[in-house]
Amino acid sequence: MKRIICIGNRHRPEDLAGPAVCDLIQRGPIPEDVEVVDGGLASLNLLRYLDGAERIVFVDQVEGFARPGQVVILDAQDAAAAAADSYDHAGGLPYLLRLLPAVREAPLPQIVIVGIEGQADGKALDSAAALALELAMDGCAGGTS
Repeated sequence: MKRIICIGNRHRPEDLAGPAVCDLIQRGPIPEDVEVVDGGLASLNLLRYLDGAERIVFVDQVEGFARPGQVVILDAQDAAAAAADSYDHAGGLPYLLRLLPAVREAPLPQIVIVGIEGQADGKALDSAAALALELAMDGCAGGTS
């Protein structure tokens, strides 16, 4: 099973990219072995979605990786490096990724992050949705669009 987990807050325009991408993906055909999850603000509660997955693609808004509006591909280590040293309200995906090796005995699935730098327009959201589906099916790559 492959999962696309979209992170963000539907009620805050500055954090809407993940849920918007989730909606876009769910409107189109989804391959049979891909599950799309609206991860909302679940943070550490997303750990349960690693069970039974061979590949996870997280989609989230990012800051400091590219120019505003760009879509980037990050590996779990790059994203985890952005985590604070302690968990708080803003911990989010970077903290989850930093914590994974310490709390997970089973081998980790392949993890990649599709990041949308800053607030995204329709073109960036479409690009992120297509990229998330491609990465879920074909594995990890690197770069920006």
